[in-house]
Amino acid sequence: MESKDLYQALLGMQEPWTVKEVSLDMAKQQVDVFVEHPSGSRFKCPECAAECPVYDHLGERTWRHLDSCQFLTYLHAKPPRIKCPDHGVKQARLPWAEEGSRFTQLFEVLAIDMLRATTVKQAAQILRITWDQAWHLMERAVFRGRAAKGVGLPTHLGVDEKAIAKGHSYMTLTCDLDASTVEYIGEGRTEESLSTYFAAFTAQQLAGIEAISLDMWPAYIKACKMLVPQAESKMVFDRFHIMQHVGNGVDRVRKDEHKALLKQGDTTLTSSKYLWLYNAQTMPAAARERFEQIKRENLKTARAWALKESLRELWSYHSVGWARRFWQRWYFWATHSRLPPMIDKAKLIARHLPNILTYFKHRITNAVAEGLNSKIATVQKRACGFRNRDNFKIAVYFHCGGLDLYPTSATHRKV
Repeated sequence: MESKDLYQALLGMQEPWTVKEVSLDMAKQQVDVFVEHPSGSRFKCPECAAECPVYDHLGERTWRHLDSCQFLTYLHAKPPRIKCPDHGVKQARLPWAEEGSRFTQLFEVLAIDMLRATTVKQAAQILRITWDQAWHLMERAVFRGRAAKGVGLPTHLGVDEKAIAKGHSYMTLTCDLDASTVEYIGEGRTEESLSTYFAAFTAQQLAGIEAISLDMWPAYIKACKMLVPQAESKMVFDRFHIMQHVGNGVDRVRKDEHKALLKQGDTTLTSSKYLWLYNAQTMPAAARERFEQIKRENLKTARAWALKESLRELWSYHSVGWARRFWQRWYFWATHSRLPPMIDKAKLIARHLPNILTYFKHRITNAVAEGLNSKIATVQKRACGFRNRDNFKIAVYFHCGGLDLYPTSATHRKV
C-alpha cells in the first residue's frame, strides 16, 4: 500500500477529498499530509445544505492530527469557499475539523480524554502541544457542549456557594439535583449572583421549578422569592447546612469551656476539636475510645454534642406532623440547656423552620451540590488554584457540567 493510500484510510478521507502527497521529515520527526479535491467539486452550503460550486479557495491551512508511528502528523489543505444563491459566499465545512480549529476532530477527541484524566499541563506534555493550546481545546469543548445543551431549567435545583480563593472570594453554583451537574456559576454570593441566572428564563419556565435546595443565606432567599413563583413553598433549607450551624454552636461551647478549664489547669478538651464534629456513626474507631472517656467527664461540650446528634432525627420522620412534634421537644431541650451558643442556634432554626419542614414535601437535599463541591475542590487542587475566574468556570463546566464535549461529527465518539 502506498503512503497516500495509507493516509487516505488513516484519515478516513472521503470524496471529493483525496490525499495528494505525504512528506516525511526524519529530522523533525514529522509527517505532513496534503489533501485536495478535484476541479468541479461541489460542496454543501453551511446555511442551507444546498450543493454549490466552488467560488475560490483560502490560503493553505494546517491542522494537527493524531500522531502516526510516534511522528507528529499535520494535515494541509486549502479550504474552499462556495457561492450559494441564497446566502452568498461561504466557507465550506471541512469533514476533518470544526470551523476555527487548528486540530482535527480526532485529535480533539483524544485531547478531551486526556484533559478529563489529568491536568492541563500534563495533557499538554503528553500531546506535545503548548499549555495555551491545551486550554483552548478545553475551552472550545465547553463552548460546544453548552451550545449543544441549550437553555433549560431543571425541576430540582440546588444552590450553594464555593470559595475559589483565599480572602472570602466566592462563586454561586446552581446545580441540577437530578442530573448531578453544574448548570450555572455566578460571581460572588450576592442576590444578583443568583437572580442573574433566574432572569434568563421566562415566568412560565420559572414556574416549572418544583423545588430548590439552599442554605439560609439571605441573598439567595431574596433572589428566589423575587423571581421564582410560589418560592415560599418550593425552598428547602438544606439539612447539611442546618447541621453545620449546630456544629458551629457545639464548637463555640467547646472553645468557651476549654478556655475556662485551662485556667484551672485542666487539659481535658485539648486537641479535641475534631472529635465533636463527628457523628456517632462515622466516628473512627481510633478516636472513639478517647471520645467516650471525655464524654464521661460531664462536660457542657458533651451536652451540646448530644443536642446536635439528636437533631439528626428530625429528617428521619415520614410526615411533617411527627417531625414538628419532634422539633418542639428538641427546641424546648435546646433553649433550656443553659448553653448560649446552642440556644442561639435553636432560635436561628426556629426562624427558618417553615422552609426546613418543606423537606417533607420535596425530599431533596444539597448532597449533590456538596458532592460537586468536592469534585470541584479536586479540580482546584490539581490546577493549584485558579487566579482567573473565567478559567475557573471553564474548568468546572468541563468536569462537572454534564456536557457532550466531543466534536459532533468525530468518527470515534465517546459515550
